[in-house]
Amino acid sequence: MPTPPLPTPLPPSFAPRLVRTLYGDRATEPRPLASGAWSQAYALTLDGAEVVLRVGAHGEDFAKDEAVARLAGPGLPVPPVLARGEAEGWGWAYAVSGRVRGTALDDLSGEAVARTLPSLLRALDAAARVDLAGTSGYGIWTPDGRAPHASWPEALLAIGTETPRVPGWRAALVDSGIGLGPVEAGLSALAALTPCLPDARRLIHGDLLSRNVLAGEAGITGVLDWGNALYGDPLYDAAWLLHWWPWYPGWRPGDLHAALLTHWRATGPTPAHLRERLHAYLLHIALDALAYCACRGRWDEVRAHVGTVLTLASAGGGESVLIPAGA
Repeated sequence: MPTPPLPTPLPPSFAPRLVRTLYGDRATEPRPLASGAWSQAYALTLDGAEVVLRVGAHGEDFAKDEAVARLAGPGLPVPPVLARGEAEGWGWAYAVSGRVRGTALDDLSGEAVARTLPSLLRALDAAARVDLAGTSGYGIWTPDGRAPHASWPEALLAIGTETPRVPGWRAALVDSGIGLGPVEAGLSALAALTPCLPDARRLIHGDLLSRNVLAGEAGITGVLDWGNALYGDPLYDAAWLLHWWPWYPGWRPGDLHAALLTHWRATGPTPAHLRERLHAYLLHIALDALAYCACRGRWDEVRAHVGTVLTLASAGGGESVLIPAGA
């Protein structure tokens, strides 16, 4: 989930000044690319090669990108982090990465995204095969490979607790009149599903939209921004897609459902307790989105996520229109 914005407005002169300080005439003038709630990206060339400079408030996220790029195999296209550091006196971190070309998944037509899905699902399988030796815990991990929770259910149920990145949302919900009832209902339903959850501890991206996946004609070309990455059940990323798919009007849910079912059937036995696991993760994702939007005062979106949470909480385990029929 996106984090608070940069600590102060980023002046137009900052990126050119930083590039000149770091590289002198080895680099070209940086040109703005996409910006998000938590970083700004720039395109440039360094020693003749295309690279991307990112500036953000959280250097630990860039360190996680570096860690995943180092571990990823050929099936998981993650651009290498060539340099990173802190811009002293400004409060910003920066990273310079190799550039990959492609169109953001968010910007693809329904037909194009349907063609891209098989390669994305294969990349998520590759992420799940990343060797996590030397790491520990469940949930969102830090650059040293440690996550704070002793079990996967514990990590999921912690969504009811505020974090430094998403503060004040509980009071905001109370003040809005919505209250904490939907959150408590969602947490209760999530807790009831935890007996169905595995103790798997694999690499999860956890933020596959927001322009974090790039695609070309032959499939995905890059999986970016691992700041929200977790350790846990890799089915979580499938649930992420299931949750957010209806928010893209040109994308047909049937295409995603068909791609997931085809992929699961082709890669082995159907995962145990598949529907219940997806239901649990859909609850967690909706609660996460609700908390973030309340923190940021985006009340139309809060009400939409409240509706999703309450619908999921009132359904039987594994019974949701968001879950593919036949799963």
